[in-house]
This record gives sequence, C-alpha cells and structure tokens, in this order.
Amino acid sequence: MPKPTKPSKGPYERSDSPYWWVSYVDASGKRVRRSTGIPRSLGAKGKREAEALLGKWQAEIHQQRLWGKIPEKEPSSVTFDDVMLAYFQDKVSTQRSGFRRAKATAKHLYLAFTNRPMASLADRDVKAYVRQRMARGAAAGTINKEITMLCAACNHARNELGWDIPNPAAGRGKKLREPAGRVRWLEREEAVRLIRATAGNRRAPWLADFVQLALNTGCRAGELLGLEWARVDLRSNLFFLEEEHTKAKKRRSVPLNDSAREAILSRARFRAAHCPASPWVFCKKDGSRLTSLRRSFRSACAAAGIEDFRIHDQRHTLASWLVKDAVPLAEVRDVLGHSSVKVTERYAHLHPENVRQAVGRIVGVSLRHDLVTDGSVSARPGRRKPLK
Repeated sequence: MPKPTKPSKGPYERSDSPYWWVSYVDASGKRVRRSTGIPRSLGAKGKREAEALLGKWQAEIHQQRLWGKIPEKEPSSVTFDDVMLAYFQDKVSTQRSGFRRAKATAKHLYLAFTNRPMASLADRDVKAYVRQRMARGAAAGTINKEITMLCAACNHARNELGWDIPNPAAGRGKKLREPAGRVRWLEREEAVRLIRATAGNRRAPWLADFVQLALNTGCRAGELLGLEWARVDLRSNLFFLEEEHTKAKKRRSVPLNDSAREAILSRARFRAAHCPASPWVFCKKDGSRLTSLRRSFRSACAAAGIEDFRIHDQRHTLASWLVKDAVPLAEVRDVLGHSSVKVTERYAHLHPENVRQAVGRIVGVSLRHDLVTDGSVSARPGRRKPLK
C-alpha cells in the first residue's frame, strides 16, 4: 500500500485514496497511518472533520497511556481497517513466523473491504467476495484462509477489545470444499539421488544438510530455517520446537537419527569455520539467517532427474516411508507434529496391507458357505444331499 513521503501532523492526501488520512503514534509507540473515511471532496469542511477525528483518537491514546484504558469504539465508527489493524498489532505481529504469509492473505481482503464500516458488512458481502475470488481463479484453500482471517479478526475485536461489531465471516456457507491434499513423495533411491545432487554446491553449501535433515525429520522448511543452536541438544540427539515455531502451536521435540545428526554436525562445522557467533543452524557465511532455498532446491531436483517435487514434499516423503513400514498412524502423527491423527490419515492408503489383513480376519458370510456348513447343500454346486 503506498505511503506518503512526508507524513504531516494533520490530515494528508494520498493518491490511491479519496479520503483524508492521518498519521499518529499509538499507545505502544508504533506509527499508525489510517484513513479517516472522510472524503476529500468535502474540501475544507472535510479536512476540519478529519482533524477533529484525529484529535479524538489522540485523546483516546492519551487515556490508554495514562490508565491502560482500551478506547471504546462506537459501532458505527469501526471500519474494516480498524479491525485488521488491531488484529495484526495484537496477534500477528507477536508471531515469530508466518507474518509475511499473513500479510499476503490479508492483501485481497483489503482490496475488497478497505474503508468499509463494519456495520455495513453483511453475510452477502462475504459470499460475494468468495464468488469474486473464485472467478479470478483463486484456489479454494486460499479463499478459505482469507475468510478464516477475517472471522478471527472480527472475533478478536469483539471478544478482546469489546467492540460491538458484527462478524460477517461467521456461520455456514462462506467456506469452500477443498480438494484432497497433494501427496508427492520419493522412493529411497530417488532421495539418495537428490542428496547426491546437492553435494558440493558452492553457491548453496547448506543445501545438502537441509535436504538430509528434512528427509530424516519430516520438519517443515520454516521449522528448520528458524532453528537456533540454543534449541539443539546433541547429547540427547534432539532439537526442540516451541509453540511459536510450529503450525499446530504445540511444543515438541524432534529426535535425530544418525543421518539427521550428521547433517547437524556438518552445520556446526560450517558455523565454526565462518560465523561462530551466529545463532542460526542454517545461516550464510556472514551469519545471517537463510530465508529461502527454492531456487537451489529446484536446480538440485533437475540435476537428479526428479520432476514435480517441492520442498514441502520432503515431509510427505518421510510420512510415506513410515506408513509403508507399518508404523502406526498415531506414531506418525507424533513424528510430524500433526494436530490430530485425522491429518495423518491422508497417508493411510500407502499401506493397504493393514486393511487387507483386517478383512482377512473376518469370517466370511455367504449363501453357499452357510448351506455347506449346516450340511443342507453338498460341496459340489448343483447337487443336493438327500434329506434324512
């Protein structure tokens, strides 16, 4: 969203908006830029109204600083921007991961609802938004994430800030049915080819360790790229993920097998040689954290002759190996850190032998079987035993 080059103390204009905007510092010390919702077409009168509104907001902030009082919002004055701003400040900005993804999710919501009073948003507006996003080719999962965010932001404003606003995203009929999730995985021979293709990469000397660790732990890319040495315990062959590091918001420990430990030790040698003070397991030579490996990973897949394989598919690969080796789904859930075994069930079809054995234990029932066992019909079809 465009920002003014020199924010003034009073209302100012923006080329992308027909309304007066203001800039001020909130109670936490953060700079806030927001629309007043007052059209610039009103001229001097509109500017005076915007100045008065700015004064009101600044007075509320003063109260909050002095007494910790949360400013009360009149239902008619709360806009979509107010709700999303409060949600991002209180919830999203406190997360160590996922902030960039959350901004991308909110982008299309802003394009559709910015400056809209919440009192004017209704069920039909959200359904129209869903239809519009579908018409533009957005995936069902993407649309559902956007509706979920809007619903969460409204609930935050209602339940935690006490704002008397509607929640147009709540209720049935807003979310779409999502297709079955993608399950792309490698055979062990293919995985070995991929690791070999990453070895000796001068531009990305960390790639081989990343692939080896991902294939042997099943961790998400963000969990590995955000891993700090303070959470690695080589004596116990574990590393730890806190609530803020995991998608399910659950703390868990990740065990290291010999291959995973080998990758961690390789990272330790890299750190000792180039950046001993870096807190990150996956870092560059200057010690800064790695944030993306997509380009180098694609090149390695091409060199290994592996098509249609993404970084996240390494997680699917370990899950598939475990299921095919007859590891119970509950244990696979714990290894991957799934929120419930229902999520893990997407891999159950990879081990049909479990179902086959279960069906084999059932005592079959059929017309011919029943008649043979009670002696009323002979074993050869078509010949009836004489009745006694």
